Amino acid sequence: MAIKKTQLYSSLWETANQLRGGMDASSYKDYVLVILFVKYVTDKYKGTKSPLFIIPEGGSFDDMRLAKNKPDIWERINTIIAKLAEANELKGVIDRTDFDDSEKLWGGKEKVEKLSKLIGIFENPYLDFSKNRSEWDDILWDVYEYFMKNFASESGKSKGQFYTPAEVSRIMAKIIWVDKATSADQTAYDPTCGSWSLLLKVASESPVNITLYGQEKDIAVSVLAKMNMILHGKPTAEIVQGNTLSEPKFKDGDRLKTYDYATANPPFSDKAWMTWVNFEHDPFHRFDDGIPPAKNGDYAFLLHLIKSLKQTGKWAIILPHWVLFRGGAEAVIRTNLIKKWYIKGIIWLPANLFYGTGIPACIIMLDKENAVNRKGIFMIDASKWYIKDGNKNRLREQDIHQIVDVFTNQKELPKYSRMVALEEIAQNEYNLNIPRYIDTQEEEDIQDINAHLHGGIPNTDIAKFQWYWDTFPNLQSSIFKSIDATYSSFIIDQDKIQETILHNKAFEWYASKVQVVATAWKEKNLKSMMSIAPDTHAKLFVKDISESLLHDFGPVPLIDGYDMYQHLMNYWDEVMQDDVYMVIENWWKAEAYRIIEKNEKTGKEKDKWWACDLVPKQLVIDNYFATDKQVIEGLETQRDEVTRQIEELEEEHGGEEGILEWEDGKINKAIVAKRIKEIKSDPNFNDELQVLDNYLSLVEQESELNKDIKAKEKVLDDKLLKKYPQLTETEVKDLVINKKRLARAFENITGEQEKVSQTLAQWLKELATRYLHTLPEIEKNVAGYESKVKAHLKEMWFSL
Repeated sequence: MAIKKTQLYSSLWETANQLRGGMDASSYKDYVLVILFVKYVTDKYKGTKSPLFIIPEGGSFDDMRLAKNKPDIWERINTIIAKLAEANELKGVIDRTDFDDSEKLWGGKEKVEKLSKLIGIFENPYLDFSKNRSEWDDILWDVYEYFMKNFASESGKSKGQFYTPAEVSRIMAKIIWVDKATSADQTAYDPTCGSWSLLLKVASESPVNITLYGQEKDIAVSVLAKMNMILHGKPTAEIVQGNTLSEPKFKDGDRLKTYDYATANPPFSDKAWMTWVNFEHDPFHRFDDGIPPAKNGDYAFLLHLIKSLKQTGKWAIILPHWVLFRGGAEAVIRTNLIKKWYIKGIIWLPANLFYGTGIPACIIMLDKENAVNRKGIFMIDASKWYIKDGNKNRLREQDIHQIVDVFTNQKELPKYSRMVALEEIAQNEYNLNIPRYIDTQEEEDIQDINAHLHGGIPNTDIAKFQWYWDTFPNLQSSIFKSIDATYSSFIIDQDKIQETILHNKAFEWYASKVQVVATAWKEKNLKSMMSIAPDTHAKLFVKDISESLLHDFGPVPLIDGYDMYQHLMNYWDEVMQDDVYMVIENWWKAEAYRIIEKNEKTGKEKDKWWACDLVPKQLVIDNYFATDKQVIEGLETQRDEVTRQIEELEEEHGGEEGILEWEDGKINKAIVAKRIKEIKSDPNFNDELQVLDNYLSLVEQESELNKDIKAKEKVLDDKLLKKYPQLTETEVKDLVINKKRLARAFENITGEQEKVSQTLAQWLKELATRYLHTLPEIEKNVAGYESKVKAHLKEMWFSL
């Protein structure tokens, strides 16, 4: 059985989290990640002569296995980690976590049991890091990312600083154009690097192995960053611990070292940033453009980064949104930076994205290259583009892609993005608050008083869906006729609107065009889908086919290509990635496996059923045993009809005074049979006897049909079990790709196409209903109803 990756990550987390007990997640992560680190380096380097890492005698994960269930397990773990740290100059890094800490960990027998289970989590045979390849297709990366996200989510307010959400990191890495890097001599820097999550995304976007530098104030988090670099194949990255503002560690002589790229997610509004900082006589001249307020250090980090960039340097920083519009000292700094043209763009993010705070944030992108030729600042308001994910908000794949595409291409979209000229910013006193420049408010739904009084549909309302009329040129004239220059009227009934749209020639052509685009996308990607093999990079594979889908549907009017892209990415997360990884691991084999259920109390195991994840049973039934399926479905239809008749009898003749007696919430078959025997020879009870006989007959029919269904299901199941080993590679590919994956993709395409007609039809029906009756008609009807009511009251001798 090939385990599903999605199940692997969730089961690992659930097991690890159960062992946490009452320990805070921000502390517990250190224990889990240290063991993960030891497991990784053991798998990767034990038995090799790699100069990158040494696995000493007694300092491996294999030694941790031997320590399980030993009464001194915590001492053994500490010794193993100490040996590994000493052999690799990691003292004070991986050995900072004490597995004999009585304040954090459990005591006595419980400590032995839980530490043993914690080691056992990483003994999972599917956690084989010896085959670790790259970020694109690396099980370690995925497990690590899954754990870090969950630890950050559960660490509580102000303790999630070690992790920047992956979605935000990806945006920042892409918009600084690190994908244009050409040499390993080029550098990337993060002055508040946390656990290194941001710089890892930068490194993954670079086509070359650029040099990485990071500084982190928190000792424990800087330790995490060093482990993280080794875990992700970046052992030469330079990570130092210390306060970047008061004691920057990376220098070229008396100046700050400068870099080609930089990212940062500094602590929001650091209220102690001035501590130990010589801000009035800063030797690095970081505060020449102004000194930030003592209680708000946001601009201090921004100014530090500006001095840390080469003249061609590019960087992105996450800051709370209020840095865009606060006054005082910050307004002075903001004005100076704008006048120097350093700020290339601003992306306003949704609120509640980050762990430990719900404050809305923005990404500010600075680019020194060609700054003097810049025409304005490109702004994006992405604050409304997200989904809820538990108690946080999360950017979807389509949100990330759209932000990056629009920002990279400087594409102006209504209510989303625009290039704002310096002159306009100056007129707003250098306030960069996004709503001043991008109006995202929904248009007010204005009622037409004249139409309510005299009838007709306002042409201004009809024009709101002009893109539909442009796409289907003759559709408007088949629904409306003009009254005058201002108003029109419907020429069809409300219940004919949907039908009129669907049978419109232009819409029929449009629907066929959508199918042509979908079919072309299928044919274009079919070869790569069929060619999945052990050397396939799963994430590169889905990147290629999803980008192709976005590209092909981008020009199709009325269908949002990003929606199509999201459908595919959702399907990838839910099902498709598991299929791809199973093929990578086991080839195109339809391997069935037994489902064994274990009784927790007795320990006995019971064979419950069998299944095949790559090729589900229903696929094989639909394609090879359709006749058997039809027979069973026919029997089920008969059984359901009999069941319905039984329920009708129970409803009609049950209850306290009914013929059918209830016992413990149901009608007892034996009692019914006994009653039949009692009254069988008495003609006075013929009616009752008929009901009872009918009921008993139906119950027996239901029972026989259920037996027949189960018998035929057993026969079909036996046929299936024999069929699976006989499925050829070609048949498996056809089932998985054409019948499973592409069938789902085409469902989504059809759904988007149907949504086009449904959206328009719904809007037109609302419009028709709104102006269906004029105010005089309504008043006339009200007067008529009033007259009738008064007449009824008079008949009942009520005086008004």
